[in-house]
Amino acid sequence: MFFRKGSPRHVRAGKAFVASMLIMAVGAVYLGIVKDQPSNIGGGIITFYLIGTGWLTARRGEREISRMDWVALLIPLTLGILIWTNGIAVLRSGATSQNGVPVGMSLFMGSICLLAAAGDVRMLLRGGVFGVNRIARHLWRMCFGLFIAAGSFFMGPSNRPLRLLSAVGIGQHLPSALFSTGLYLFLSILPLLLLIFWLVRVRFTNAFKGKAMSPSGGVYRLPT
Repeated sequence: MFFRKGSPRHVRAGKAFVASMLIMAVGAVYLGIVKDQPSNIGGGIITFYLIGTGWLTARRGEREISRMDWVALLIPLTLGILIWTNGIAVLRSGATSQNGVPVGMSLFMGSICLLAAAGDVRMLLRGGVFGVNRIARHLWRMCFGLFIAAGSFFMGPSNRPLRLLSAVGIGQHLPSALFSTGLYLFLSILPLLLLIFWLVRVRFTNAFKGKAMSPSGGVYRLPT
């Protein structure tokens, strides 16, 4: 988030981020199946999709697509339709949540899935993505995947941050203010706030005008 885009530190940190996020997403799907938690299954799948396609966007050249992109399109499209259908059914039943997840959040995630699917369709019809659009596609998919992970960790059940720090022997020595709901909420939405900042910077300023991404994930200026 904070390294200069295209710098060696940004590239190295990005590789570590992608690897850890993909492993986490696979683990979430597995545990969701074992524990019969549909929301974790869907969350793991969409996180894997977002991080995977965001990484591919950076790794590929300008206007480069493959048949795999048509297959990947089915993931957010299917999930978006299923989530919206289920959310409407829950609302019609008079409930406001399902398995502890508010319907509003479910519909929000369903809308994000459909937005991602629309972006895939646009990319495929145009024969690829390039310029600032390519940077923005990479950016929002990576950041939103982090938003899902942060929300799951900080706002999940049983105070996961405290449990983690206590497991390594330091949680009990830290002030209680570090484990407040307000701080957890801020840290959960921080990736979303940074996503908005970077999208505005990419789309509506001259910071990335005339620039493209190299297959290594770096950002370089196009010749004029």
